[in-house]
Amino acid sequence: MNQIVKPMENLIFWSRWIQAPLYLGLIVAQVIYCWLFMVELSHLVHGAIAADRVSETDVMLAVLGLIDVVMIANLLVMVIIGGYETFVSRLDLEGHPDQPEWLSHVNAGVLKIKLSTAIIGISSIHLLKTFINAANLTEHTIKWQVLIHVVFLVSAVAMAAVDWMMTHNLAQQRAKHH
Repeated sequence: MNQIVKPMENLIFWSRWIQAPLYLGLIVAQVIYCWLFMVELSHLVHGAIAADRVSETDVMLAVLGLIDVVMIANLLVMVIIGGYETFVSRLDLEGHPDQPEWLSHVNAGVLKIKLSTAIIGISSIHLLKTFINAANLTEHTIKWQVLIHVVFLVSAVAMAAVDWMMTHNLAQQRAKHH
């Protein structure tokens, strides 16, 4: 029986490497977001230089768009580095001066909370853009965006609560056994 189980276990453990191309694909997406940022920035600069009068609202919306792209790129970094480290293989970064502080204590629970926080930040930027541009949007659109944002908030709080309960229960179980 062990002759069958051991190779199967090795195959299952090796299968984590199937995710590596997914992380490489996310790096390509990050390059595309960088390109998008530069294009949007050039439009903002060109609009400010060439136009007789650019409204403060237009500049604010453009800047919020740039911030949105940066936040999505940050989310990509968290998923690429944290996901690879958690689910595929350890990154050999010990002592590297640029090692992200959060990477030393990343696990699936921490990664979920960080991702949900980043998604809330991105949603907040979208909501702020909606409020600034509310005159050009329908009430229906605004209500749905607020509702979706609230769902993100409630989901993040629920994930944090579940993670806290699991961590707290695990700590209590360890304390009982020691």
